[in-house]
Amino acid sequence: MRQFRHRTGTRAAAYLFTLIVLVYAVVFMGTPYVVYQPGDASEVAPMIKVENEDKAEKGTFMMTTVSASYANVALLLYSALNPNAEIDRKAKRLGDQTEEEYAATQVYYMSSSQSSAVEAAYKAAKIPFRNTTQYLFVFSVPGEAGHKQFKPRDKILTVAGQQVTDPEALSKLLSSRKAGDQVAVSLERDGKKLAENVTLVEIKDSGKTAVRPGLGVVIGAVQKVEASEAGREVKFTDTDVGGPSAGLMFTMEIYNRLTKGDLTKGYTVAGTGTIDPNGEVGPIGGVQFKIVAADRKGAEIFFVPVQNYAVAKVKADKIGAKMKLVPVTTLGEAIQYMEKLPVKP
Repeated sequence: MRQFRHRTGTRAAAYLFTLIVLVYAVVFMGTPYVVYQPGDASEVAPMIKVENEDKAEKGTFMMTTVSASYANVALLLYSALNPNAEIDRKAKRLGDQTEEEYAATQVYYMSSSQSSAVEAAYKAAKIPFRNTTQYLFVFSVPGEAGHKQFKPRDKILTVAGQQVTDPEALSKLLSSRKAGDQVAVSLERDGKKLAENVTLVEIKDSGKTAVRPGLGVVIGAVQKVEASEAGREVKFTDTDVGGPSAGLMFTMEIYNRLTKGDLTKGYTVAGTGTIDPNGEVGPIGGVQFKIVAADRKGAEIFFVPVQNYAVAKVKADKIGAKMKLVPVTTLGEAIQYMEKLPVKP
C-alpha cells in the first residue's frame, strides 16, 4: 500500500514538473520571431499644444499604429490563426541593433517627425519660424567602445565644456585631438544630468580611408522649430509611440489649429505617412495593419501615401471597410481634399 502511494506521489510530481516546464516554454520562453498586428487609431489632438489656437474642431484627426510584439510560443500559436497578424523574424526587424537601440532609433524618428510636422504646418499656414538644434541624441552604441558610459536615448549636452548641437560641429571640435585622449562629456539620461570622461576612439566614415577621433556612438541632431512671432508656439506631449509615420496626421492637426475654421468638417479622419519640412508625404510600413486599426475606430476617411495605396486598398476591400481611402503625395493635397468636403451634418 505504501509502495502504491509512493508511486502515485512520484507520478503526480512528474506530471506537475512537466506542466511547469510546458507553461514556462509556452508563456515565458522567447522565440526569434516578432508578431505584427493592428495597433490603435488615436486622436492626435491631446498630443499637441498650440498657443492661441483656433478651437473650432468638431471632427477628429487620428494617427494609426502597428503593434509589434516579440513573440513567445503562445503568441505564435494565436497569431497563426489570426488573419490580421503576420509573423516575421526578429533579426529582420532589428538588423544589427539591439532591442534597446532599435527602440531609441524609433524615439529619434518620432522626434524628427514632430519637428518636420511643425515646420510643414508653419509653412502651410504662412507663419514665419526659425529652426534651431537642441542637442545630440544617442540612438546606437556599436561595438564595445563607450558601452559603460553611453546608453541609447542619452542626450549629449556639452563636450569639452562646449555646447555641440550637430554632428559636424562635434567632429570639428574633436579634430584637434586623437584616439586615446579623454574628453569631458555632459549627458542627460532619464531626466538626470551625468558627467563622464570619455576616451576617444578611431572612427572611419563610410567611403573614406582616413580615420578621425570620435565618441564611438551613433548620434543624430534633435531640432526645435519655433515661430518667429510670439504666441504661436507648438509643443508635443510625451508619447510611447515611436517612428515617423504619424507625420502627416500631426501636420494636419497643427495646421487646423493654427488657421481659422475647422478643417475636419466634423469627420473622423485617420491616416498615415511620413512628412518632410516641405510637406512631402512619404511611404510607411505596415499599412495593412493601420487600415484595420482605423476601421475599428470608425474612421470615415483615411489618408494614405500614394506608394502604399495598392496594399491599403486590398486590405480595406478584404475587411469590408467603408471608409474612403485618399492617396496623397503632399500635405497640400490632403488639405485641399478636406477643404472641398461639405460640412458633415
